[in-house]
Amino acid sequence: MKEMPSRAGRALITAAAGSLAATTLTGAAAVAATHVTALPCAASMSSSHPRDYTTVKVNVHTAAFAGVTTVAHYRTTSTKHHGTAGHRGNVSISYYISGATPGYRVKVSVSVVKGTRHASCSTSFTPHA
Repeated sequence: MKEMPSRAGRALITAAAGSLAATTLTGAAAVAATHVTALPCAASMSSSHPRDYTTVKVNVHTAAFAGVTTVAHYRTTSTKHHGTAGHRGNVSISYYISGATPGYRVKVSVSVVKGTRHASCSTSFTPHA
């Protein structure tokens, strides 16, 4: 015949099980919090080889209504533009390519922010005459 634990023993087992459940819940909440903080950032150019004196767009996909900042790093200067993603998380930010150095790869840095979450990505284009 199996011996039953005393009332105090059952209370201890119940408390331990509750503590284990709380630990598991806390661990799951921590994992969920990690997933919540990730903010998507993907960028591409409307044209990877635009002509000088034309307009090229930086297409960004991120979270809905996130703030977006782009910086085009030309050979001699950098140009910054801002925008806000729409309800589907997309925004296009235009750059007028004036007399950029033909053949010089222009890196475009992109940063996105929504509340306390932020992320960054980049893309590039190479102007030609």
